[in-house]
Amino acid sequence: MPEFSNNIIRIFNHYAKRATATGEVCFVSLPNSCPHLRQGGLLTGTDPSAFTSTDPLRMWIIQVGVIIIMTQLLGLLLAKMRQPKVIAEVLGGILLGPTAFGRIPGFTIHIFPSESLPYLSLVANIGLCLFLFLVGLEIDAAIIKRNARLSTIVSLAGMALPFGLGSALSLPLYHHFIDPSIQFTHFMLFTGVAYSITAFPVLCRILTELKLLDTTVGIIVLSAGVGNDVVGWTLLALAVALVNAGSGLTAVWVLLCCVAWTLFLLWPVKWALYWIARKTGSIENGPTMFFMTVVIITLFSSAFFTDIIGVNAIFGAFLAGIIVPREGGLTIALTEKLEDMVSIIFLPLYFTISGLNTNLGLLNNGITWGFTIAICSLAFTGKFGGCMLAARFSGFSWREASAVGALMSCKGLVELIVLNVGLSAGILSQRVFSMFVLEAVLLTFMTTPLVNTLYPPERRTRVSPLGEEWEGEGEGKGEGWEGEDGLGRWKTRFTIVLDKLEHMPGMMAFTQLIQPPHPSSSSSPLDATPRTPAFSPPIHIDALRLLELSDRTSAVMRSSAADTLLYTDPLLGIFGMYGELNGVGVRGGLEFVGWEGMAGCVTEWAVGRGSEMVCLPWLPPMSSSPTGAITAGEDTPAFTPRASVMHNPFEAFFGGGRGGDKSASAIHSQFVRGVFAQAKTDVAIFVDPGHSTSHLHPTPRGRGLGGMEGKGRGKQHVFFPFFGGPDDRLALEFVVQLCASGRMSASVVRVCKRVAVGHVEEPKTAYGGEEREKVDMATTIGFPDTVYGAATTATRLQSETADNVVWERYAARAARVVEGGEGEAASTLTAALSRMTFSELSTPAPIHAILHHGAGIRPVESGTRLLVVAGRSRRMSVESHVSELREVAEEFEAEGEMVRKTIGDVGAAVVLAGVEMAGMVVVQAVNVGLE
Repeated sequence: MPEFSNNIIRIFNHYAKRATATGEVCFVSLPNSCPHLRQGGLLTGTDPSAFTSTDPLRMWIIQVGVIIIMTQLLGLLLAKMRQPKVIAEVLGGILLGPTAFGRIPGFTIHIFPSESLPYLSLVANIGLCLFLFLVGLEIDAAIIKRNARLSTIVSLAGMALPFGLGSALSLPLYHHFIDPSIQFTHFMLFTGVAYSITAFPVLCRILTELKLLDTTVGIIVLSAGVGNDVVGWTLLALAVALVNAGSGLTAVWVLLCCVAWTLFLLWPVKWALYWIARKTGSIENGPTMFFMTVVIITLFSSAFFTDIIGVNAIFGAFLAGIIVPREGGLTIALTEKLEDMVSIIFLPLYFTISGLNTNLGLLNNGITWGFTIAICSLAFTGKFGGCMLAARFSGFSWREASAVGALMSCKGLVELIVLNVGLSAGILSQRVFSMFVLEAVLLTFMTTPLVNTLYPPERRTRVSPLGEEWEGEGEGKGEGWEGEDGLGRWKTRFTIVLDKLEHMPGMMAFTQLIQPPHPSSSSSPLDATPRTPAFSPPIHIDALRLLELSDRTSAVMRSSAADTLLYTDPLLGIFGMYGELNGVGVRGGLEFVGWEGMAGCVTEWAVGRGSEMVCLPWLPPMSSSPTGAITAGEDTPAFTPRASVMHNPFEAFFGGGRGGDKSASAIHSQFVRGVFAQAKTDVAIFVDPGHSTSHLHPTPRGRGLGGMEGKGRGKQHVFFPFFGGPDDRLALEFVVQLCASGRMSASVVRVCKRVAVGHVEEPKTAYGGEEREKVDMATTIGFPDTVYGAATTATRLQSETADNVVWERYAARAARVVEGGEGEAASTLTAALSRMTFSELSTPAPIHAILHHGAGIRPVESGTRLLVVAGRSRRMSVESHVSELREVAEEFEAEGEMVRKTIGDVGAAVVLAGVEMAGMVVVQAVNVGLE
């Protein structure tokens, strides 16, 4: 084998020497053959940032690093202002150019030397072709067909008026700033196209972030934006063809070739791509490697052809994106495979090239600034006025029409592409180019705040997936159902939140709990005499499917197709079928929303649909799962290993979740706490122990809390410790409603803290303890936890009086039912109370007491599963349990701070102790008039 190796080395050395002799790049050579490689090492003292045409990679990597860091930092800042990412990319390019950083001595020479710009521009233009391909993938002709008449009117009006104003302004601009060697008609055409264009990709993201896709305004703007984009790129191709053609006859030939190529792509090539997608299974299973190869070849072939006939290569890339089949979400899958590299590297490079050509320092005199203001004013007036008037004459209100005009005035990166094409063609001077770049940035920046001002959320008219308009649908429908005797107000409308597949079992279990009683189950298990079937209200459930809106283009494309995903989403399909099999009416909904807006989206959804209670799923941290549980007859509790999720001292500042602990449970806990903090309705959280307690430790069957001996018979026993406060009062009424079903029975214990002999009680505050106040306020530094204003003595006494009233209302009547004093009153409430037992417990250690008291509960029937119900008690609670809860956490060696913040003290004690249960429901009452 040495002979073979020597031959290979000899061949490579031969070609390396030839390349060095002719001045070409030496790819492979021995050190003696390439002197520049011998002298260019860092260890030899050579500057690694020195640019050489034979080795441009090092300088390119430095430039990419500087560009990405700049755009990402600006993106983080502007994201707080709800601005699209393109603003950060454009501003980053401008700052790296001669406007700002270019004024630093040596910056441009060392980071962006003129010799390196061709290499940077080549990569940027490759990325631009990929980006225009993604833009073509976003465009769906079906969107235009749905609202063809209105969208056509708005689109044409939004192009005709701006084009006319741009053409009129081009005359004085031409005489003051453009070289006379440039034909006026070419400059006028480019100015008109720049004025009439709308940034469809940026528009999609703004519509999604502002949750306007399901409004009448959003639907029309999306349709009009698609048409505007197609016409705009066609006009740009026409302008480039006219500029590159030497004569009018040549321009005609260029246009004819472009039309012929477009028709060739739209029919034979599009059909061929569809046939390949079907044969390779790409439509059903996602794009295969072969299909991806064919698509990429088609993309660059189309870009190459349109470039050689005299039209810019980006137009061919755009056409290649349009012809990709839309069936089976194939365009979304293709976007997912390409978007990260394009958005992270290629697009920032392109905008940096634009920024290097933008010098706002050239705007240095009064007439230049006068024209700049005129460009910005007329560009906004033309777009806003044309689209607003068209929408108003089409039947929209003035507020809706103004929102349409504001959205269509978004320029984004599309106008910058047009401007760069004009600059590279020599039509625009650098001064005029800088004027138009400033106009594009300004109009894009003002789109979001202007739309929020003109079209606030409370004024929006939304459209359901079936096409019907609804506004404030839930107003007045969430008043609940009052029992026959006026005792209590039971819940009939629920919002169930679905976000992950692992949360589905918990939400199914909660739905099973709230099902209304069957007529055959209205008799008391304590009374053999059947009762007359009582009326029970029907249950209505709104299932809200939450999908996170990320920065990726594919997420925006999915949100645009939300009406289709509503019927194909697997979680909604599973839950809908479960409701149908159990006779529960389920109405599904789907929302794409950013992480910061998820909690607000849930609260708005519940209010809009008249829900009386929002139900959230929650899985306790798996690392906190104990290997043992408190069991009946044990003197000492079982101990568990210390949890791996340690307390983060910076969580309060950075908000935890996304900023601190990155575990799925911690992130979801932040979301749950956000819903608790912003809720305008009652909230219930179903704690599913399936992943954290009973399934992870070998507790002996029949020895767990509640004495569970089987898990398949469908009956459950509720254990509810009543401490007092609004949350516990709501929990008590909820337990009564659950027991209306023949499958449920309950043990309710009123717990009172008794001061031990020789113990000095801590001074109470409005929250039940000074330590409680400090801890709760600390949690609000980073994330808005549920903390309420301090209650006065009067409101506290009022709350304690309400506790006594609600306790006596149900406990006294339950006693009469058991004694047979109300045998003649066969109501649903009577049947529910007949399945409940009420008792009182006075103890100096309430948390430990309820754990051990619950361990001794034995349901009436064997095989009954235990369900724990608790109030979150973050407001007007009678006692503080922080100190005792800390003791429980130390006993079981578990980290319980996140659990306590999420579900409160009582619920946290049950979870940390690792009790065996079928589930736990923690409720929080809506805060009305007690803040």
